[in-house]
Amino acid sequence: MGWFGDTVDSAKSCRMRLALSKAVNLGLIITSVLIIWKGLICITGSESPAVVVLSGSMEPGFKRGDILFIHMSKDPIRAGEIVVFNVEGRDIPIVHRVIEVHEQQNTGEGYVLTKGDNNLQDDRQLYASGQDWLQRHHVVGRAVGFLPYFGWVTLIMKEKPLVKFLQSLKLQMNGSMTRDWAL
Repeated sequence: MGWFGDTVDSAKSCRMRLALSKAVNLGLIITSVLIIWKGLICITGSESPAVVVLSGSMEPGFKRGDILFIHMSKDPIRAGEIVVFNVEGRDIPIVHRVIEVHEQQNTGEGYVLTKGDNNLQDDRQLYASGQDWLQRHHVVGRAVGFLPYFGWVTLIMKEKPLVKFLQSLKLQMNGSMTRDWAL
């Protein structure tokens, strides 16, 4: 084959090893992120250890794009705490302050009422139809810290039309490439 053929084969082999190395590194990064995320879920006791503030309802304390770190303990929820909660029928968790707590005498179960710091009214209009209070199972966690502005990447990806268009275009291209390859 000669010197030239050996050089070409060697270059192809190097490119393949480099591509394989990049794929393995990417796999390790993704695996590491997933392990860290699952570890945080175990440590925080919350199904979602971090959330992005999506609205201005908690200003001036928390602004849109802030990332909140949350933790869920067995301690009773107290008035004044900032909690993240889910409402039946809504996909996105809400971050608001607990303004009232009521405990049933016979069962000891607590009920909480929330309100955004920047809102005029409490959150009863946000709750499921006929629901006036949140129960403990609605609360995902309590805010224990935050990182300002780092959630803007998420907001931009969700809200900007150009980014949405590019994401859908990428998904369409990936789908057509998969179909073409499968044929």
